[in-house]
Amino acid sequence: MTNEQLQALIEQVSLDHFNKAFRHHACFNARLKTTGGRYHLADHHIDVNPKLMEPEYQQYLIGVIKHELCHYHLHLVGGGYRHRDQDFKQLLHSVEGLRYSPLTFAPKKRIVYECLNCHQIYLRQKAINTQRFCCGKCRGKLVEQV
Repeated sequence: MTNEQLQALIEQVSLDHFNKAFRHHACFNARLKTTGGRYHLADHHIDVNPKLMEPEYQQYLIGVIKHELCHYHLHLVGGGYRHRDQDFKQLLHSVEGLRYSPLTFAPKKRIVYECLNCHQIYLRQKAINTQRFCCGKCRGKLVEQV
């Protein structure tokens, strides 16, 4: 799907479910990692995570679009557009949008290190320099588990 097709889809969902036109810009944003989409208050455009086009997440695309359109339409009319506001919760429920993105619960990559002396296990999200860092328990050498 291209940005133009995404724009057309969001415009159509807006008309079908909100009976209002979407008059701003929508595009994919690859920098979004754990969120499905983002509504920008300053210029009213919507970003969508391109990961939602992968087969395992495609079913959630319309729900994420509805969620962002709730922010959009409520903000433009001066209603409560934040997640905690009752206006937002009611509108989201009425259009059957997603409350949470499925990408939030995606498994995170873990790197496992083990101390050669005491066999202490360390789980990390980022790699560490094993020449520079050692075990915090016994000062032993760390090795990455494969």
